[in-house]
Amino acid sequence: MTLARTHDEAELERFRDVQRLCYQCAEEVAATLEPGVTEREACRRMRRLLRGRGVDDWLHTPFAWFGDRSAFRGFKLPTQFLPSAARLEEGMPYILDVAPVRDGYAADIGYGGVLGENRIWERLDTDLAGYRTLILRLVRERRTFADIYAEVDALIERQGYRNRHAEYPGRVIGHQVGIIGGVLPKRVGFPFGVRFLQTIGRELVKERLEGRSPLWNGAAQSQHPPTPGLWAVEPHIGFRGVGVKFEEILVVTEDDAYWLDDDLPHVHRWARREAR
Repeated sequence: MTLARTHDEAELERFRDVQRLCYQCAEEVAATLEPGVTEREACRRMRRLLRGRGVDDWLHTPFAWFGDRSAFRGFKLPTQFLPSAARLEEGMPYILDVAPVRDGYAADIGYGGVLGENRIWERLDTDLAGYRTLILRLVRERRTFADIYAEVDALIERQGYRNRHAEYPGRVIGHQVGIIGGVLPKRVGFPFGVRFLQTIGRELVKERLEGRSPLWNGAAQSQHPPTPGLWAVEPHIGFRGVGVKFEEILVVTEDDAYWLDDDLPHVHRWARREAR
């Protein structure tokens, strides 16, 4: 995995294009969701749409979590993250998560919504906006990744919610994103792309030798200031079987940080809500 050159605007635009494609995919598929649709069918729709628009590899294939699965309720095994036969019903929350690669450039996004109305989801999604602001501020202050993770945990606890990103493999709230290449074929070692597995493994070794990690969590390996590059950041909170998250790319430079794109569905949704 070649890390992005954060000073190269043309290169950043390539990543921005893939991230926008991800959100277009999520919005288009979300618009087709109706009672009775399964997680597997939603993922097939996302995969088909992305393949039709030039995606040729994956960090991971699409995920969808419906109802209380959006809060990872009862998850004990890694296989439980995979798309299931769970069917969407009126009032259910859902999360769509896609991580494609197009011409080597990758993105990883999470898109949340609800079919119809759900007041708990509305409350959680409103509060989720504060996590985007908090994370950016703390990265700009050059707090360690582990400290930022702890601050997010503290906010979750104050709000009476549960940390759901701690259920991800590695308990990650984020991970590095770069240009995926290599000699291996563009295949999937379900649900991860083979090339991605090879490159993230190489980065784990390389970064470990330098006292860092391409995975962002609360462990000792994240006790360092933010590493320059692109980071897919994914705070995920839950309450009473309802889970909400966003995931998008954060650009970290040697002395600053900013979100790769503010023209995103959740950002606009929060702004509309605040303007009411």
